[in-house]
Parts: sequence; C-alpha cells; structure tokens
Amino acid sequence: MTTHRKLRLANVRIINGTGAPPVEDGVLDVTPDGTIGFAGPAAEAPEVHGADVRDLRGRTILPGFVDCHVHMGFSLGHGPFHALQNDPALTVLESAARIRATLEAGVTSARDLGGLSSGFREAIERGLIPGPRLKLAVSPISHTAGHGDMHLYGGTIAPTVPELIEIADTVDEVRKATRRVLRQGADLIKICTTGGMGSRHDHPDDEGLRLDEVRAIADELDRHGGKPIAAHAQGRKGILTALRGGVTSVEHGYGIDDEGLDLLQERGAFLVPTLSTVFAINKETMQPYHYAKKVKWSEITKTNIGHAIARGARIALGTDAGVCPHGQNLRELGHLVELGMSPMAAIVAGTRTGAELLGISGEVGTLEAGKLADVVVTDADPLRDIHALADPAHIEIVMKAGAIVKEPFPQRNTRSGV
Repeated sequence: MTTHRKLRLANVRIINGTGAPPVEDGVLDVTPDGTIGFAGPAAEAPEVHGADVRDLRGRTILPGFVDCHVHMGFSLGHGPFHALQNDPALTVLESAARIRATLEAGVTSARDLGGLSSGFREAIERGLIPGPRLKLAVSPISHTAGHGDMHLYGGTIAPTVPELIEIADTVDEVRKATRRVLRQGADLIKICTTGGMGSRHDHPDDEGLRLDEVRAIADELDRHGGKPIAAHAQGRKGILTALRGGVTSVEHGYGIDDEGLDLLQERGAFLVPTLSTVFAINKETMQPYHYAKKVKWSEITKTNIGHAIARGARIALGTDAGVCPHGQNLRELGHLVELGMSPMAAIVAGTRTGAELLGISGEVGTLEAGKLADVVVTDADPLRDIHALADPAHIEIVMKAGAIVKEPFPQRNTRSGV
C-alpha cells in the first residue's frame, strides 16, 4: 500500500547505513510522498501534527538492503528442464513469488544478472506485483562453451533458456550481442570473463571473453549512455581482463590477488563476492563435478576474499540467489563477517555500497532525510548477532518508498497531535 499520511516510527534503534554508530533512542519520520523526513535522536525530532505514531518498542531499523547479484528467474533446485515441463504461466508466477520472497527478506533493491526479462521490472514499477526495484542484465554474454553456454550435447540450444545467454566469439559479435541485450531493455551488461562452477565443461580458472572484446563492449555502452558492466570473473586471469577492460564490478572474484585488488582500487570498481553460493555445498544434491569445484574454491575464497576485506576493497553485497536459495539473502552478511568484516561494515556493504554500485545512492541505501523511505525493522540486534538477519522471520517490517510491504502483526498506531 502507498503511504498517504505522515508516519512516525518511534522508540527505535537506528542503524542508518553510513557506518555511523547506532542511535539508541531514535525516531524516523516518513512523509506522505514516501521519503524520510527525519532520522535521528528522539531528543532532536521535530514536532509532528496529525501523524500516525508507531512505538516499535526498541527494535532496530536499518535501510532496505541491496542485493547486487540475484537470478530471480530460476531456482537451481528445479533442474534444467523445469520450464519445458511446466506451463509458462506457472513459471512466470514462480518468478513473481521469488521476487516477493526477496523483498520480504529485507531486500528493497536488487540487480538481476541473468534470466529475468524487463517485463518483471515494469510489472513492479506499475504495482502489478510486489518486489524490489530492479536493475536487469537480462542475458549475459559468453563465448561458445564458456560459462552460461546452455547448448545441449550435440550443439542444440536448450529449449528452456533461449534468451538466458548471448553467445559471441569475436569483437564484432560481442558488439552485436551488446546491442541485442540493450534492445531487450537491459540496465547493464553482464559478461563472462572466466568459466564457472555450475557449468559442466569449464572451470573458474578458464578464461572467457578477451580483453579486446571487453573493451569493445565498454565502447558500445559509452555510445549508449555509459551503462555499467558486471563481469562473472572467478579465476585470476579473467578478473584482471575484466578490470583492464573497464568493468564496473567483479562478480564472485574468488581468485583475486593483490594485483587485482590494486586494479580494483585504481579503477574505482566494486567486488561482489557472492559468498552465499560458494559456501553452499551439499554433496547429496550436487553433481560430482560441481561439488568438487565448490570444495576446492570455497577454500581459495576464504583466503582471497578475506584478504580483500583486510585490504579494504570496495565490497557490495551479492548472493547469487537462484544458484543458492532465494529469500535468505541476508545470510551473506554473516559470511562477510566470518571472513573478517565487522557487522557494521557488512551492513554498509549491503546498503550504502550496494546502492552506489546500482547508481541509486542518491535515492536509497541510507536512512537520511530526503531519501526514499526504504526501511527494514528487525527484532534482532545485528551488531551482536548478524546471522539473525538471515532468517526472514526476524525481518518484521519492510517498507519500500514509504509503502509497508511486509508486516506480520497488526498495526498499533496512535494519533498524535504533538
């Protein structure tokens, strides 16, 4: 629902996403246009007239979280033939359910990096379905036999995913692929500069798109408004290629070393480590090739991403949900803390830094006056137990642009003439 009245959230602990210490006795005001009117100590709060005041009884409020790497158009557990075996209407509604679960987990903005068409973004913007505000890559670009090549044995394209990947093998082909993806309504381009773990015939150390191809894509985007590039890049060589080619973010980055971290800093790029997927290992449900790669690379990740955190790399939260479970996005915060981040720094990675990567930090990412009222209310203390946020049951209220989109208990408002 849309907020058409003043709303005051009182008696709250505010963690505002900037990294500043929490405000223990705080107040947050939401204006009728869905923006934040005030966020700070109760002693400094302005007088309000005719507002609905909600006493949150000491709960903690945070900015709505930003997941910079999701795949809400599919779930790995369904298998590769799910779309072929089911009515298209069902698969669309399944995607809508995953989108809603992501929102209700506390993610109010997300970047989908393959598998979701622009119609879902428009449906959310028009209020047809609830969901985070979205930035979409639509179809990643990869080489033949590279990560994401969905051709079946014998060279037949998998009928379930005809637009999930763009295959391009020369500079001219990547330019045309970039234009086709833009035609589909993409907000950014995703490329594959390395192999991966879930793909059967390549490995994270395998190289994908070449430097001249990455630069050609960057040139195409410069000619079309300067849209960003996200690079699936797991092994060291492909990470360096991506950064030298001008990408905005390195996705996964498990093999990053000091040379890569230096380039990351020099180029002002972001690292999105997607720890939720690399640490999701279940021998019982995984293909042997996938399990073996995960076991190997989870250990490499602990070392390299831990070092990146220690060096102060610009890290934004991303989960790879779809390859790991949907609706548990804030599990990523706990993984970041396990590898050396402070809980407050992890929260910043999942709020302000994520908004910076998506190019929307002027609107969301922190709880500051004038920004959209994207707000998460939790009964947990995330600075003492960051892992509690992984359970959506601890996310009691979610607000997006001032509209309450999740609220498991009845409103207890009182009219205020103060």
